Amino acid sequence: MLTKIYKRDGRTQDFHESKITDAIFKCLKATGEPDRQLAMELTLSVIKKIKQEFPGEDEKVTVEDVQDIVEAVLIENGHAKVAKSYILYRDDRSRLREARSELMEAVCTILKENNRENANVGNSPSAKVLQISEIASKNYYLKRMLTEAEAEAHLEGDIYIHDLSWYSKTMTCLQIPLTRLLSEGFNNGHGYIRPPKSIKTAGALAAIILQSNQNDMHGGQSFGYFDRDMAPYVRLERERQDRIIRQNLEELGLPIDEEKLKGLINRRTYEETYQAMEGFIYNLNTMHSRAGAQVPFSSINFGTDTTPEGRMVTECFLLAYEKGLGKGETPIFPNVCFKIKEDVSFEPGDPNYDLFQLSMKVACKRLFPSFSFQDSSFNKPFAEEEVGYMGCRTRVIANCNGEAKTDSRGNLSFTTLNLPRLGIKAEKDLSTFWKSLDDILEFCVQQLLARYNVQKKLRVRDFPFLMGQKLYMDSENLGPNDPVEQAIKHGTLSIGFIGLAECLVALTGKHHGESSEAQALGISIVSHMRRRCDEATQKHGLNFTLLATPAEQLSGKFTKIDTELFGVIPGVTDKEWYTNSHHVPVEYHINALDKIALEGPYHKYCNAGHISYVELPSAPEGNLEAFETLIRAMADADMGYASVNFPVDICVDCGLNGVIDSNICPKCRGTNISRVRRITGYLSTLDRFNDTKLAEVQNRQIHQKFN
Repeated sequence: MLTKIYKRDGRTQDFHESKITDAIFKCLKATGEPDRQLAMELTLSVIKKIKQEFPGEDEKVTVEDVQDIVEAVLIENGHAKVAKSYILYRDDRSRLREARSELMEAVCTILKENNRENANVGNSPSAKVLQISEIASKNYYLKRMLTEAEAEAHLEGDIYIHDLSWYSKTMTCLQIPLTRLLSEGFNNGHGYIRPPKSIKTAGALAAIILQSNQNDMHGGQSFGYFDRDMAPYVRLERERQDRIIRQNLEELGLPIDEEKLKGLINRRTYEETYQAMEGFIYNLNTMHSRAGAQVPFSSINFGTDTTPEGRMVTECFLLAYEKGLGKGETPIFPNVCFKIKEDVSFEPGDPNYDLFQLSMKVACKRLFPSFSFQDSSFNKPFAEEEVGYMGCRTRVIANCNGEAKTDSRGNLSFTTLNLPRLGIKAEKDLSTFWKSLDDILEFCVQQLLARYNVQKKLRVRDFPFLMGQKLYMDSENLGPNDPVEQAIKHGTLSIGFIGLAECLVALTGKHHGESSEAQALGISIVSHMRRRCDEATQKHGLNFTLLATPAEQLSGKFTKIDTELFGVIPGVTDKEWYTNSHHVPVEYHINALDKIALEGPYHKYCNAGHISYVELPSAPEGNLEAFETLIRAMADADMGYASVNFPVDICVDCGLNGVIDSNICPKCRGTNISRVRRITGYLSTLDRFNDTKLAEVQNRQIHQKFN
């Protein structure tokens, strides 16, 4: 008599006839025959057949064996429809088991060690729960929501659907309208917060706003005009100090010297503004979002407000950022972007030229600010609005559905295509490559449309802060139960790309740093992708844009799959990562100015976001003139957003900053060394980098020579 049955993983469990009866009865019900007695009779036939096929007492009978016999019995007894229903039931059970098995394996991996796919997610219990929930969500979307073609393309490495675990629940990022929130007040779920009356309170609320909205979105949060938006509260602070000091002098019966009083008010206002900026920086590096899993992924843009109050905000922030955290550590957040604009900050005599000089001085020590060039050929048309960048590089400005603006808009989702694979499969045949590129671009457009059609049906109530506080453009008149389509149609849907360099090697034998012909082809490829995005915008009435993908977790995923498929191809799959977007490979020896000149032409095509870097061996604090040469070269190359990289090592014990070559601090002999590096546009410590990005960092070549 059969008492045990073997499961697929080799384990045994007790055999129960009732499970067969239950399965057959479900299938009978599904075909309109809810007959329990018939299910029991068919079960007896199944048991009889099992005994015939497995007569020995010690024979191993598996779950698969029993299911095969159930199918056969149903067909033999004239129940073909029921058999078909059972086959479908069996397939569903198999997929459920497979998904559960994959999920359990993923959970085990997360519980053993930090996932490190996102360098801003820590290793806390909350971070583990977040990662587990993301794995479960991703598994669900792959199995239940994506089409088979979409899931297959993602899993096999033709494309990569970013933030798949958040597929149907939210959007990526937002340039937050800080002016309105501070002037009108807001509610983050626990009561109304009235408008601030001092700069310190305004700074604290600005951090809370970033944190609150981070909980509603999976990407970054940014202020596009931090100096302009905070300036009114410097004015209020000045008025407050005037009242306080006058009142104190009157109470003491002291005469008021208006000239001295003015100086004292300005000094006190400056001190309060500096402390507000210092507190803002401290908050963004200590306050957590997403149930404590990470600090807010925050960015700020400033540099063009020429009012005394706006200038004070910029200056105080830069000085506070230069000072660092409690022991002099480099702040990881916010991402800091200094806007460079002609007649405002770029030349001697401009009203904010001194702030540009200060921004470079700070960047020479702290890696930030990065620099955005408002007069580039593609940013200048929006001169009145000004272009803000956020996160790793995201840019949102043009709008086919309304006003072209930065505030109150963001990216909805983005999907990256695997350029090196297209190059490999083309086998140096350019006609094949162009056809494949068009096919995958159209596939990405359709996939982004499918995701948008899910996102647009979400309700205002699904976003307590983002939509509840009317942060998104055209959300002002939406009620709690209204769908969000009216608002998010102003966002962007982006197609990203990775590995242009490796694609060019596959097609021509050389990348764009090695060959002018490869550079010409590279520009043709990227400009072609941009045209296809523009065409999709015209066709579908949505903002399709091209993104120079910030490849963090993706940097090694495509490469690993392609190496397994195509083997090791020199210059293509012979390292652990594909090169970030349109960049010249990090391991290639090239001087800084040549690298800038080569990468600059790509920025204008990547209207969803772009960034370029050069690598220096150490902080150039003693050579501000050379640093400025690089920034001006970036402007001349028509770049939109750029940075300069160098190692920032910090002894956590004594606060020593610099390049610390060994694991022992030369000052205090401590071993608690933190190593800050730029990962894809934001800062993190090396211990949070995934293995692929660590390998890439270790292979970065210094672009030390300028000629």
